[in-house]
Amino acid sequence: MEFIVCKFGGSSVATSEKLRQIVKIMETNEQRRCIVLSAPGKAPGFNIKITDLLIEAAKKAIRCEDYVSVLTDIKTRFLSIYEPLKVPTGVINEILSDLDSRLASDKNHTGKFRDLIVAAGEDLNCRLFAQYLNVIGIKATYISPKEAGLIVTPVFGDAQPIGDVSLKLASLKSIIPEQIIIFPGFFGFTEDGDVATFSRGGSDLTGAILAESLDVSEYENWTDVDGIFSAHPHMVSNPQLIPALTYKEMRELSYIGFNVLHEEAVKPVMRKKIPIRLRNTNNIENEGTLIVSERLPSERDVIGVASGGGYCSFTLQKFLMNREKGFGRRLLSIFEDLDLSYEHCPSGVDNISVILDQGQLKPEAVNTIIRTIHDQLHPDEIRTEFGIALVSVVGEGLIHKIGVMAQAATALSRAGVNIKMVNQGSSEISIIFGIDASDEKKAVNALYDEFFAR
Repeated sequence: MEFIVCKFGGSSVATSEKLRQIVKIMETNEQRRCIVLSAPGKAPGFNIKITDLLIEAAKKAIRCEDYVSVLTDIKTRFLSIYEPLKVPTGVINEILSDLDSRLASDKNHTGKFRDLIVAAGEDLNCRLFAQYLNVIGIKATYISPKEAGLIVTPVFGDAQPIGDVSLKLASLKSIIPEQIIIFPGFFGFTEDGDVATFSRGGSDLTGAILAESLDVSEYENWTDVDGIFSAHPHMVSNPQLIPALTYKEMRELSYIGFNVLHEEAVKPVMRKKIPIRLRNTNNIENEGTLIVSERLPSERDVIGVASGGGYCSFTLQKFLMNREKGFGRRLLSIFEDLDLSYEHCPSGVDNISVILDQGQLKPEAVNTIIRTIHDQLHPDEIRTEFGIALVSVVGEGLIHKIGVMAQAATALSRAGVNIKMVNQGSSEISIIFGIDASDEKKAVNALYDEFFAR
């Protein structure tokens, strides 16, 4: 039997009516047999996500502060969602009592305790949703990640699935013909039995892991937008919806600015070439965006324009730098030793730049970097620049298209945007321009008009 894994994000589970909509979606296609839920997001009258309330409760508990009012808000929110769905109040309160036990648990390891509390949003929501489905006559069962064998690394707040996890989860196939599986997103269990969460938005990753393990026909990711657009709607007015793109194109777009899907969620489905379909819970008629290993040739070589700000650069000038063996390695090791990752490293004959996300930097880091570079590499000059935006033109058609870089550079020039850096990776499916952050919106619109408005 072929079936589909469906993941529903926080906005899609935020109210009673949203959950009724999920049931409607399930009933329109009987292949939707495995459901992954996030914790409830914001809703009218509730301006704070459940996950954020849980984070606040965890912080207060760790500091030995009174968290009763926050706990009450969390329980009130779940009651407001599930009581109108006719789930018995006694059953709701019994399930929610698990949160009291979690908050009373050992707090010596703050990261472990925080993950235990924060993961409750998804866990409680799935247990309650399974109850709701059974109330309305749909056979469903809540599956604990621990029982299923979703074992993850003990890196609390940024866990990763352990290698053979897909083999363990494959056993769930025996349940699906008889009952719909309700599986909580965002967390797994370490080999020691502790809850460990993925990074924020990690329910997407849970869905992808299940899709790979169960070898499904499609992985549907439901949210509150119609799919992926050719540019961010906050940057460009009414951008075109992308009907289909490849995993590689999605990765390039999500690298800068496109945050529709958790960046780690592509890897599990890529291994089995399982399509991902991004869809809007509130617009079932729209087929959304399909992400696949290969797509049909389209009229457009460029699939999208992405952007992101908040970058900085360290540029070294040194005569005959190219003659020094290991110069680049030693330079990058300086950043590695400070636990900093770099984005790009463009170079010339006697100069090299390291582009970083400046959000990583602590106040003292810039001075430390400059002093260390001077002491170890003895450059003729070091220049720093902050407030850089990266704008990317993406599309697998770039591999065969002549003149795209010239076309893009000309469009930026016409718009009065100065290019500080250009980088085209060896895959040749994206071209990245470094510009002043104040020109980001102007640059995105210039490139969008060049490649999509003609």
